Amino acid sequence: MEKKNITYLANLREAMKQHGIDVCIITGTDPHQSEIPPHHWRGREWLTGFESSNGTNGTAVVTADEALCWTDSRYFLQADQQLQGTGFKMMKEDGPDAVDLVDWVTEHTDKGKTVGIDGMTFSISFAQRLQQELNDNGINLNTDFPQFDYIYPDRPERPKNKLFIHDEKIVGETVDSKVSRILEATKSELANAILLSALDDIAWATNLRTAGDITYSPIFVSYLYLSDDKRVLFVDADKLTAEVKAHLDKYHIEVQPYDDILKFAESLPKTTRVLLDPQKTSRGLYDHLGCTPVFGGSTVAKLKSIKNQTMLANLATAMEKDGVALTKFFMMVEKDYPTGQLTEVELGKRLRALRLADPSCVDESFGAIIGWQGHGAIVHYEATEETDVPIKGQGLLLVDSGGQYTYGTTDITRTIALGGTTPEQCHDFTLVMKGHIALARAIFPEGTRGAQLDALARQFLWAEGKAYYHGTGHGVGFFINCHEGPQSIRLNENPTPLEPGMITSNEPGLYLTDKYGIRCENLIVTEPHCETEFGKFYDFKVMTLFPFDRSLFELDIMTPEEIKWVDDYHEMVRTRLTPYLNAEEAAWMAEKTQPLKKD
Repeated sequence: MEKKNITYLANLREAMKQHGIDVCIITGTDPHQSEIPPHHWRGREWLTGFESSNGTNGTAVVTADEALCWTDSRYFLQADQQLQGTGFKMMKEDGPDAVDLVDWVTEHTDKGKTVGIDGMTFSISFAQRLQQELNDNGINLNTDFPQFDYIYPDRPERPKNKLFIHDEKIVGETVDSKVSRILEATKSELANAILLSALDDIAWATNLRTAGDITYSPIFVSYLYLSDDKRVLFVDADKLTAEVKAHLDKYHIEVQPYDDILKFAESLPKTTRVLLDPQKTSRGLYDHLGCTPVFGGSTVAKLKSIKNQTMLANLATAMEKDGVALTKFFMMVEKDYPTGQLTEVELGKRLRALRLADPSCVDESFGAIIGWQGHGAIVHYEATEETDVPIKGQGLLLVDSGGQYTYGTTDITRTIALGGTTPEQCHDFTLVMKGHIALARAIFPEGTRGAQLDALARQFLWAEGKAYYHGTGHGVGFFINCHEGPQSIRLNENPTPLEPGMITSNEPGLYLTDKYGIRCENLIVTEPHCETEFGKFYDFKVMTLFPFDRSLFELDIMTPEEIKWVDDYHEMVRTRLTPYLNAEEAAWMAEKTQPLKKD
């Protein structure tokens, strides 16, 4: 069935003609390269009809006679369904049939033609690669084509939510201390100022948060400029309360309107060597600089990624609160499942309500992924009224969820069996858990990168010709973004070594199309293990507190060490959570954390 997106597409093509654009590329992000941007900048979703509350991964390309939308393997099934009847065709950006977007544009654009982009929504890095390849083939690039200004009359306004202070007793560090460390890192990169565009970096540096600007992340739309003699926050004035203004005054941070950032960038003297992260700063902002740019800035992300002991102690509190909410949730699932009245959408609503019942939980850390049977095999499945199914019969339920507590950010996945188990389900679950345990038990030398550990989690699946294609672990913020860099644990090479204080997820999985999905996820923090004549060695401490489904373990393929790890983990979960549970909940927890035993 043809959708209204056909009209939007026709309007875009008309705007392209009027502005001399032959090919238009549209990103799914904002001027801050946000993973989930405010709705004001989600025009690519509006144009194509491909959308998700858990992220806006997708880049569209429109020519006079073709309309394509690239996305990654997490969204293949979803994109293929949502793009039906819109005039857009899905393109794969990873996997065996991947097609590189820039290569496609270069190959399908004639010499002398013009490619148009809105430079404010493209990173410097991507735009420079695009421009280089286009120039090499005699193709022009126009970086000032804000397409949605021409075709999106009902575009949502920028968010106007009020800011609040993230208590420094929870954070464990003042703004002055953070700014000093940022400037020290800036000077180490031979710059004398830094301009931050990434919203999570700015929220971390200022100890400020908000609720509502970015879905599931308590960060706010702004820019931050720092030098030895000037600190400027570019933010809409109506977002500031008297308390926040006093906080900014205390730390000598001047406030200028958000829209003044380009004028400010143009006014910077040539002697200013401003540090920019080319992956987080927009090409549009770069084009307005009057000073000398210095590319780098990854040191700020590195500073943010290492959590201090105060943060880790408070995150332990957040994990306890999260464990209590999950206990209530899964008890409810088991109790109400036999009625056949539960559905994926209903479970999502109930889980959200249970988390937000705690006053320290500001929001979920992402939209809960609740997939029953075949839906669990869709890695980033989002249950909607159209896709919703009842939870009945025998099967596996995958629940991936988290909370944004003022005490820290949580992210956990559990896969449980309802209505009994099958040998195949138990075997596959245990393969996934063996990988999870292998990574959790890893001991590794200083300087080790995530890519060097990733195979630990995949080895047991690989041995049987099975695999998953998402990363095994992503960095996690502290009451900021659930997904945070620069560290990761994945097959792709990442030069950032894992260091003490860095939090990552541990989430191997297995996905069988139209059958079931399995993912087992805890958050882990890197800690010192020992120091020998061979140097420093690190290991992981598990932060997440909730049991795995004991009924799904196939003990015959587990080693004694693996069984002991599960038993020790369950004992810790029971010990930590029981003081916060009522008698019925405590009894349920005691049963779920009994030692693994063969029948």
